[in-house]
Amino acid sequence: MINKKQRLTLVSAVALTLSLSGCSVFDWLIYKPDVPQGNYMETQQVDKLRIDMTKEQAEYILGRPVLRDSFSDDTWYYVYHFKSGRDASITHKELIIHFDGDKISSVVGDYDLSPEFNTPLEESSLPSVNEPEVKPLLPEIRPDSKPLVEELRPELNIQAEQNNEST
Repeated sequence: MINKKQRLTLVSAVALTLSLSGCSVFDWLIYKPDVPQGNYMETQQVDKLRIDMTKEQAEYILGRPVLRDSFSDDTWYYVYHFKSGRDASITHKELIIHFDGDKISSVVGDYDLSPEFNTPLEESSLPSVNEPEVKPLLPEIRPDSKPLVEELRPELNIQAEQNNEST
């Protein structure tokens, strides 16, 4: 049989154990939001970059950079940092664009560049359509051609009003 002193000691030991390990034991119960920071970029955006693009064109494609070099505006930094709330995993990606004057001279970072990156925009061509004749898509025609809602025509309304007045 357990006396009062032993019961108090046991309750104290359990309370101390729970208080010391409580945060780590119940950590999975607490909601922690994901924390995205910086410029999130899709690979399709980076694939659109070409050498000799202007700063305005690069900013139109990627958005404003997180950081611009304070001593010269010839280096732009696009940084993306994501911390998952569930498992605390961290994703960190960078893209650094170097300009020569107003044109892109090089791009380095964690994103793969397209094979056409070294082809300037003026020399690249738009994709062509191989089909000689493209037919427009027409909506399906209902077999029942009468309207779903009967609408009154203005001429009929005028005639109906004249008939009502004459009677």
